[in-house]
Amino acid sequence: MEPVEHHKRFEYCTTRLQYRQGRELKAVKVYSVATESKHLMVFGVPKVNLHANIKTKLQGFGKLLSCICVTSEMAKKMDLEAFTDVFAVHFERVEQARRAKRQLDAKQFFGGILHISYAPEIETPQELREKFVQRRKEIGHRIQRNLAEQPLKPKQTKENEVGIPH
Repeated sequence: MEPVEHHKRFEYCTTRLQYRQGRELKAVKVYSVATESKHLMVFGVPKVNLHANIKTKLQGFGKLLSCICVTSEMAKKMDLEAFTDVFAVHFERVEQARRAKRQLDAKQFFGGILHISYAPEIETPQELREKFVQRRKEIGHRIQRNLAEQPLKPKQTKENEVGIPH
């Protein structure tokens, strides 16, 4: 793992227009297919032997392939909050990781505030390839569904356009 800027927590956006703000402040960040991942980094877990607890919490979002403490490796690469652990988590599917991130990011966990970020730098080339193939299939299904939902329009002819009766 190499140090990457995307693991740092952003400040919340306070300059959004009131009608776009929502009920709670958000850090505005855009994710592409390449930056989303089955791999997550979970920061801010209090350092009181909570490995089993965080693993159980994350299993509620889907099948975990791994959940390991990487605090010592991450401490060499970036400044970490004192008295907290960092976990590298690998879900079976991207959707599960996406849901876990959305539900748990900036939430309280045993007195600490969790910060969860995608970790695409851990992905293998094979996982990246599978992710792009899966995304292509999803888009194909959406296009087919949208085409099926559209009402069929009668084919326009020259006579219909000019208004000549038949």
